[in-house]
Amino acid sequence: MTRTIGIYIYDDVEVLDFAGPYEVFTCASRVAGKLAPGAAAPFRVRTLAPERTPIRARAGLELHPEATFADAGQIDVLVIPGGVVTAELAKPEVIAWIAGQARDCELVAAVCTGALLLAEAGLLNGKEATTHWEDIAELQQRWPQVTVRTDRRWIDNGRTVTSGGISAGIDMSLHLVERLASRELAQRTALQMEYDWKEA
Repeated sequence: MTRTIGIYIYDDVEVLDFAGPYEVFTCASRVAGKLAPGAAAPFRVRTLAPERTPIRARAGLELHPEATFADAGQIDVLVIPGGVVTAELAKPEVIAWIAGQARDCELVAAVCTGALLLAEAGLLNGKEATTHWEDIAELQQRWPQVTVRTDRRWIDNGRTVTSGGISAGIDMSLHLVERLASRELAQRTALQMEYDWKEA
């Protein structure tokens, strides 16, 4: 079974927040292909945005979404990376889309301040969550119904997963490879990436 991983990108998205998970899932599929030639890839990764117009990441990198909200098709795992999310929080259509995807997909994962978008969509109510250390206070103050943890690199609630800032999204994504495929594949992917995988 091939799961489609949809990564939401937007103006001022943090580059490693989306590129880290992108690399983990695509690398996992390459590694899986070596372990079982001819078998279906475990993951297919697509970047998503409301429209196909170019996007400027936080460091100025120009990005071109691979699919739009309208033509993305079925998303199994939605990844919401962080960055400067002020404008995204003020877009009801984006929040509604995230909430709608959460009803239909297997799970939604957030990196860094992406957790604020999940909170605004109501996906973290009554749950534990984490985010970048600089944004912990905002998450606690604006969404008091969320139990914010400062001592975890990532937190898996089943249908929602959140991680701390930037590189923690790589650890979270490796955890998801383990959860959705196997620990062996996650370990081999981390080895292929020469990454020191950190647990929660």
